[in-house]
Amino acid sequence: MPGLIGKKIGMTSVFSAEGKNIPCTVIELGPCVVTQVKTLEKDGYQAIQVGFEEKNAKHTTKQLQGHFAKAGVAPMRHLAEFKNFDAEYKAGDEIKVDIFDGVDFVNVRGISKGKGFQGVVKRHHFGGVGQTTHGQKNRLRAPGSIGESSTPSRVYKGLRMAGQDGNRRVTIHNLRVIKVMPEHNVLLVRGSVPGAKGTIVVVER
Repeated sequence: MPGLIGKKIGMTSVFSAEGKNIPCTVIELGPCVVTQVKTLEKDGYQAIQVGFEEKNAKHTTKQLQGHFAKAGVAPMRHLAEFKNFDAEYKAGDEIKVDIFDGVDFVNVRGISKGKGFQGVVKRHHFGGVGQTTHGQKNRLRAPGSIGESSTPSRVYKGLRMAGQDGNRRVTIHNLRVIKVMPEHNVLLVRGSVPGAKGTIVVVER
C-alpha cells in the first residue's frame, strides 16, 4: 500500500459540521524523499523506498552513505518501503502529504508507549482471586497456577505471565482522515495513534 513516514505531533479536537467535538491526532507527514526504486527485474518485486528527516553524514555508516549518494539525496534518519503508488517516481523525488487527498481511511503503524515490567492484571487483564479468606492473603493480583506439577512437569510456552508491557509495534486500522493540510505537511486523523509525542509513525492508505 502507498504511504509515508511521519511524526506524531500530539492530540487535539475539531468540531464537525454538526457541531460534534471530534478527538483527533496531528501527524507531521513528510515530505519524504525517494531513496531507491526497486524493480521486478533487479529486485524481484516493485516498491519505492523513502526516507524521512535528514541527518548528519558523520552519523551514517559508510554503506548507507554510498546508498544515499547513489540516489543523490542527503542521508536520512528513517527509511521505509511502500508499494502500489499511483504515480511513477525516481530517486530524489519528493513525496508530500497531498497523496492522501480524497482518502477517507488510513492505517497508522508505530511503537506503543513502554510501561515497563507489569503484573498479569495490568498486562493481560486478569481478574484476580476475588477473595482474601481461606489462605488467599495478599494474592488478589497473583497469576495463580502456571501448570501441572506431574504432567508435563513444565510451563507451557506462551503462558500469560508478568513481564515487559508496551514498547511494541502496533497498527491501528481504518482511522478516518479528518483533514489534509499540504501547506503545513500535516495530516489529521480521528482518534489516537500508537506512541508518545515525537514518535515516528508510518501512515498507509
